[in-house]
This record gives sequence, structure tokens and C-alpha cells, in this order.
Amino acid sequence: MLRRTVSLLAVMVALLALAAATVVALNLRGEDALPDPPLTFDATPQQVERGRYLALAGNCAGCHTTRGGAAYAGGLGIDTPFGTVYAGNLTPDERTGIGSWSAAQFWRALHNGRSKDGRLLYPAFPYPSFTQVTRADSDALYAWLRTVPATDAPNTAHKLRFPYDTQAALAVWRMLSFTPGTFVADAARPAEWNRGAYLVNGLGHCIACHGPRNALGATEGERGLSGGSIPVERWYAPSLTSKREASVAGWEKQHVVDLLKTGTSPRASVMGPMADVVYRSTQYLSDDDLGAMATYLQQLPDSTPAPASAVAQRRDTGVMARGARVYDQRCAYCHGDAGQGQPGAYPALAGSRAVNMETPVNLIQAVRRGGFLPATAGNPRPYGMPPFGHLLDDEEIAAVLTYVRGAWGNDAAPVTLRETMRR
Repeated sequence: MLRRTVSLLAVMVALLALAAATVVALNLRGEDALPDPPLTFDATPQQVERGRYLALAGNCAGCHTTRGGAAYAGGLGIDTPFGTVYAGNLTPDERTGIGSWSAAQFWRALHNGRSKDGRLLYPAFPYPSFTQVTRADSDALYAWLRTVPATDAPNTAHKLRFPYDTQAALAVWRMLSFTPGTFVADAARPAEWNRGAYLVNGLGHCIACHGPRNALGATEGERGLSGGSIPVERWYAPSLTSKREASVAGWEKQHVVDLLKTGTSPRASVMGPMADVVYRSTQYLSDDDLGAMATYLQQLPDSTPAPASAVAQRRDTGVMARGARVYDQRCAYCHGDAGQGQPGAYPALAGSRAVNMETPVNLIQAVRRGGFLPATAGNPRPYGMPPFGHLLDDEEIAAVLTYVRGAWGNDAAPVTLRETMRR
């Protein structure tokens, strides 16, 4: 019986290997047999400046620049559930960067997720979104990158577990999860809406954080921007389609623009990974483009779930009392005795969507690590929340958040010790 089981497993493995090899062959056939196009590329100053702007819109430096390192020289590790992927060198260095790449090869990387030699790229480089970038914008990005200082910085080898470190596995993933595409404007929508859709879904690659992912790590496009977990960083990018989370439908348009440009508005502020996006990217976009993004985001289909039957959350009175003490000692000075906050400085906690969200992971991270808004031209000296992870243990964090989520009219589920356990 054991021998038969082993034989069946061997056959299954062999069939899987054959299937993977077939997929690889189909993926590579034809496309990489084309001769390399010439490297000559005459860019205009306007095209270079356009590329500089688009690099900001795509937040390219956010992944391709290490802290204190040369701009666009790569080397930043991007942690995933499958291991660590290291961003490549985008400078025009001939040996280690893209100095020997043609504009067509650069376009293929954005559009098809392939390196110069045809090797499949890992989707930590978000080509499932960048595939919508137009060839003209790709050429502008290429023109800009050829002007940044060349840096001799060899690419760091990825550190992924088997079989995720194989081209065969990538080929199977692509067969299941990726189809090259182009942005197609909706003729029934105004130009501003289409521009916003192009920025949000293409260069902005918002779905990379705000979209749910399946077991293979692929974004579930049919569910759109309905919220996504950032598991390694342990943040949650809230749903942009649910009014209970981060939908901006019903906001004044200027408030959406302010949030993306300065990191704060009368309706909300950003922190965590989104603060980095505003700091490195959206604060530099034109008001017209931010307005287009706001228009698109405000018209996303509403996915707010129907209100559940009103059932009061059951709270342990001892935990609530302990949480109230912690709040009084650590939080009330800024957020107010009744969670009312201070306009323009400290956010109100009473009635806050962030406080009442189903998942408390962002609250836990804010208490433990601090909550910091980005410093922007429109808000150069933002108020911030200091970290309390060195002062409060897991039980105290659970208690104070349970109290905040159950006080002043808030009625979100208590935070459990398990949810606050450090990992």
C-alpha cells in the first residue's frame, strides 16, 4: 500500500513538473525570439520631465531606493508570505542597472512582467497594475531613468522558499493570475473620471494594498479596492468601497484632494504605509490629477454591507475598567476625556470609522508603533502619536483598545489578547 502511494505521488510530481515546463515553454515561445531593438532613444526635455512626474505618481523610489542609498539603485527587501523579493537597480548603469536596456525592453517589463532576458519577474513588482500603463508613459519613464546618476549596485538575489523561487512556479502563477492588458477609457464617463481610473488602477497600483489577495498572493481584481491585509507589515489597507471603512463617497471633493496632497483633511488623516505613499508620491501630483483620482474614488461601487442586527457587544467590566485607567493615563491628554480629540491636531476617537472598523490591527499598530502623519508641503509639521509599545504590554493594549471601541457611543468588538500578541 505504501509503495503504491509513493508511486502515485511520484507520478503526480512528474505530471506537475511536465505541466510547469509546458507552461514555461508557452510563456516564452515567440516573445523572446525577437531580436533586441536598438538602444538609441532620443528623448525631449518635456518627455524627461514627464517621466520624472510619472515616477512620483508610481512611487517608484519607494521600492527601488534603500534608506540612505542612491536613488533608484534598488536593494530594498520586500517581505512577502513566500519570502523576500529585492527590488532591482533602475539606474542607467550598464552592468548592474538598466543602462543596456532598450525602451522596448523596459516597456515589456511594465506591460508583460519580463526582464531584459525574458526572465519572468515576481509580481512584488506590480506589473499586474503597470500593464495598464501606456507605451508613451513607459517611454517617458525610461527617458527619465536614463538621466539619474548611474550606480554600480549589483542586484540582490531573492530569498524565496521552494518552489516559489522557480521560474516554473512563476509561469504557473501567471497562467492562473495574470493577463497583459491595456487601459481602455470608458466612453460613457468624462475625461476626468478616466484619468483618475488610469492613475488609481495603473501607475498608482492602489489595489496592491487595498485589494484582497488569494492563497497564491494574487490580487482579486473582481473584488476591486475592497480592502486588503498587508500581512508581513501587519497593517490593513481599508476598503475604499465601504462607507464603514475608507470610502470617500459623500465627501467634499476638496477634502479627498487635501488628504492625498497633505496627509490630512477635515474628514481623516493617513498613517502607516499610506503615510509613506503620500510622503513619497501623491503630495507631488498636480491638483488636476488629484482631483481626477478623487472623482474616480468617489464613484466606486458601494460595497458597504447591510447593517447587522443591533446586538450590544459583551464586554468584561474588569477589562473596561483597566482600559479606562490606561486611557486616562496615556491617551486622554491628546484625545480628550470623551474621545473628542482636538480639531487640526489630534483625531476624535468617538464615532471614528478607524476605531469602529471590524479589524483592530491598525489600532494595535498605532498604539504599539505610534501614528505618524507624513510631513508634506501643505502640512510640514504634523502632529503625531508616540509609540507605547515599550510602555504597555499586550494585555494593556487589548484593554485600552477594548475600552476605546466600547466608549462614547462606539460599539466595536472587544480586542482580545490573542490579537495583540507580538509575532
